[in-house]
Amino acid sequence: MNRYRWAAWGDINAFFGLTLDNVAVLLILTTAISSTVAWGEQAAGRHAFSPDFVMTHMVPGTAIGVLVGDLVYTWMAFRLARKTGNRTVTAMPLGLDTPSTFGMAFLVLLPALQQAASPDNPLTQGESGPAMRFAWHVGMVVLLMIAGIKVVLAPLGNQVRKLIPRAGLLGSLAAIALALISFLPLVNDGVASVPLIGMVVLSVVLLTLVAHQRLPFGIPGALAAFAVGLAIHGVGSWLDWLTGARVVPRLEMPEGHSLNVLSFWPFGAENMAWWGQVWAEALGRLPVALPFALATVVGGIDCTESAAAAGDEFDTGHVLWTEAMASLVAGLLGGVIQTTPYIGHPAYKKMGGRAGYTLAAGLFIGLAGVLGWFVVLEAIPRGALYPILIFVGLEITAVSFQATSPRHHPALALAIMPALAAMALLCIKSVFGPFAPQGASEENLLVLQTLRCLSNGFLLTSLLWASALAMMIDGRTRMAAVFMLVAAAMAFCGMIHSPLPDEQVGLPWDVLAKMPEGMREAVACQTPWHWTAAYLLSAALLGVLGLAGKGRVSAEQPGKMA
Repeated sequence: MNRYRWAAWGDINAFFGLTLDNVAVLLILTTAISSTVAWGEQAAGRHAFSPDFVMTHMVPGTAIGVLVGDLVYTWMAFRLARKTGNRTVTAMPLGLDTPSTFGMAFLVLLPALQQAASPDNPLTQGESGPAMRFAWHVGMVVLLMIAGIKVVLAPLGNQVRKLIPRAGLLGSLAAIALALISFLPLVNDGVASVPLIGMVVLSVVLLTLVAHQRLPFGIPGALAAFAVGLAIHGVGSWLDWLTGARVVPRLEMPEGHSLNVLSFWPFGAENMAWWGQVWAEALGRLPVALPFALATVVGGIDCTESAAAAGDEFDTGHVLWTEAMASLVAGLLGGVIQTTPYIGHPAYKKMGGRAGYTLAAGLFIGLAGVLGWFVVLEAIPRGALYPILIFVGLEITAVSFQATSPRHHPALALAIMPALAAMALLCIKSVFGPFAPQGASEENLLVLQTLRCLSNGFLLTSLLWASALAMMIDGRTRMAAVFMLVAAAMAFCGMIHSPLPDEQVGLPWDVLAKMPEGMREAVACQTPWHWTAAYLLSAALLGVLGLAGKGRVSAEQPGKMA
């Protein structure tokens, strides 16, 4: 038997690619929830996590999840090489999930912090420290919910894949990829905010990672782009010091701090009332947890298939179980971001990577997270890393369309629309804060309330809308009616289209009782009762047409304008 060459020169390039991907995601989390950019400088009543709290409580457990997953995937590569005699097996890459990081930051952690920081909250009394800890616990429990869903669905991955159309599964991913992952880094303290760094780095990213142009000496595009950004910022800072002219933003070097390796242990002396409220708040975020869990299960199957196409046939069940258990370990240790297999296995194999890169990346990220090395993220110019996120968003969107039948492309486009509402609402919040601006007219309040109804639970809405339309396109009208019935049930429970701020769920009578008095007129025709009735009527209409045989595919040519 040939001995497995588990380490090769290609592991160096693969290590930098996988590590920078994970570092960029950690930077997203830190910036999104600890910066005033999250709500805007002038936002009244805004609250954010302190960077030190994020580094010492959320990052360590998150990083350990990556360590556990990459170590298991490294072992799986050794096992596959021993089983097949293949000396060039490339390990499956695992890292932090970018789409769910945005969802966790803007739809779970920050909203939970706003509620916990209220002076009327009996658990925290509005104090910053307990409020941050409470919101952290909510994020941790949401991650445990995601991990639990993935554990249950891991052996059923193929059945889930058959039940829900690809347009529905990928549509929700494309929605958050285009509207949040690509757009927010463009405007929020990122690429367009500092074009001297951001646009130049973005050009390198587009040239190397999108246009696939090779750099001299085989330098990885992500590493080259990051280095260019740091170089421009360094020269700009020097010119600023020399002339006083503001060329690039001035960054403060992080203050040193010692990190107790047990400080991220999430289970303290809180009483049952505390944890009861945490679980109640976390269960209200189920509309966020469910789509992300579904997406990573199906994505894990796709990643395994892409690895098989590249010559490395891993066991699908083991791949899914590993990423589910890695997310579970992260959640138990206070992590807030789920792990997922990365789709880039063929690219890492083309680089010449073996198993050394996942071993090195896992060890580096795990140790850096526990020992507090990621504190240096506070001193990294955002424009040097954020273009990588734009590439990730564009790549996810492009792959979603490429992997979906062209006839279902309208369903993917439809799935993006609720995410655009979420994006618009986040932009409004960044200026006016999490609540409605004072003195707004009835027309403006109606627009704001409509955006809120569309954005709340938008991932599930995207999945259901795209699935229903895909079924209609295929002539399966009665199955489209089933998805409408599911949407009706979710609208009734407030899992989608809740009129309350920040994804709050509840039955119609409870939800309407919590509506602020100034917003009741705006929601008069779009209450949960209205949304539920709309979906029920749509389901009935589709069902009747299906029974009447009117739902068959039309012979008319699609795409013609009247």
